[in-house]
Amino acid sequence: MASEQVDDRGAPRGGATTPSEAAAAVPPEEGYHRGLGSRQIQMIAIGGAIGTGLFLGAGKAITKAGPSLILAYAVAGTVIWFIMRALGELLLYRPVSGSFSEYAREFLGPFFGFATGWTYWLFWVVTGITEVTAAATYVQYWWPAVPQWVSALVFTLVLYGANLISVRIFGELEFWFSMVKVTAIIGMILIGVGVITLGFSDAGGTASVSLLWSDGGFFPEGLGGTLMTLQIVMFSFLAVELVGITAGESVNPRKTLPRAVRTVPWRIALFYIGALTVILSVVSWTEFEPGTSPFVAAFAKIGLPAGAAVVNFVVLTAALSSCNSGMYSTGRMLRDLALNGQGPRPFRGLTGNGLPLLGTSVSAALMTVGVWINYQWPSKAFDYVVAFATISGMWAWVMILAAHIRYRRAADRGLLPRSAFPAPCAPYASWASLGFIGAVVVLMGFDPDSRVSLYGAPVWAAGLVVAYFVLKARDPGTFVRGEAGAEQPREP
Repeated sequence: MASEQVDDRGAPRGGATTPSEAAAAVPPEEGYHRGLGSRQIQMIAIGGAIGTGLFLGAGKAITKAGPSLILAYAVAGTVIWFIMRALGELLLYRPVSGSFSEYAREFLGPFFGFATGWTYWLFWVVTGITEVTAAATYVQYWWPAVPQWVSALVFTLVLYGANLISVRIFGELEFWFSMVKVTAIIGMILIGVGVITLGFSDAGGTASVSLLWSDGGFFPEGLGGTLMTLQIVMFSFLAVELVGITAGESVNPRKTLPRAVRTVPWRIALFYIGALTVILSVVSWTEFEPGTSPFVAAFAKIGLPAGAAVVNFVVLTAALSSCNSGMYSTGRMLRDLALNGQGPRPFRGLTGNGLPLLGTSVSAALMTVGVWINYQWPSKAFDYVVAFATISGMWAWVMILAAHIRYRRAADRGLLPRSAFPAPCAPYASWASLGFIGAVVVLMGFDPDSRVSLYGAPVWAAGLVVAYFVLKARDPGTFVRGEAGAEQPREP
């Protein structure tokens, strides 16, 4: 049965279902082609946490916190692991492409599903702008005469074309993008360790782990400086939840998704903590500058200009990978909203290859706003969009945690089937993670560069509330399905 013929719970339109009935009735294919295999899912999961935030944003964070940035990544990484385990438990309860938007709709109510779907769509549109901005910045390394907006436009058009072929092509692109990133980071770590232990290269005479505390201490800017980097740190981890969107197109989601979630701890330990520890042991934190990739700066210090060019190519692929993921996820999220009566009906359609063409096209068109931003403010474009991407992306994490708390409560009472992949320390870890995200939002208010997102977020929220009630007044039955699914089952 095509997903257009049923509502989001697999029941006929207007029929009330309990969450347990919904879990059993959800259409397994949702109209998509299950073209993402285990190899691709694993690399999408790995690559999702390696992007612009690490390769470019970390340079600014180092100047604010010094070596203590490593601790910030470790703490935030622990929270990310709890978030992903919460998502993993929900995915094994009911793997659907709508992912956390579906779970918010089921466990928190129709408005939260509506708000989550549209906010996550906005997040990826804004992130796409962020990443294409970063990619255009990297091109300046080789061709400084090429305007940033020209590079941004070319990248946007190329990735849009790639997303119109098939989901398998998307998976292959992400596989090789991620392979380049992973190989490069591991190679850089090995070279850095060699410089520290064997003393070769121009940096061999000064490279030492003592650089982590010798230039002003481990907290050279104080604890406050470290706390103020948490917004940048959390931005680095945005997109780790993308693996949840692939559930509807994974060949074997109940096997591949838990395996992907389990890789989160070592991904964070190796790619963030390990890489930054090596870089800051090769180059003193005082030598970094905002807007400059710490990886490029490290190779330049070592005296390998070719190595710096290679790293610049790697970070370019990282940015393009994230933008590619944005085009993939926005089309799916718009279709999920349309199938639930919370978005324009034309977004329901799929091509013969199982692709949401209209949703992807509209999202790509909006991403071209990044071209205009690069034209108007080439030096400030990255800072402007990072802050808003962070606040909108963290909303998805909040919904994952809140839905997980509600799900676990129902499962513990025997009202819903238990997931085959239970999250550890639940629900306490989910509550603690919510508190951490709340603290990050408060800290953003003290940072002039981040504060702009707190101005825009209430405007977006108000727009969502108005849109929700207008839609509900126009067609009261639109949200009946979400309301039925969101109710907690009553005890017999």
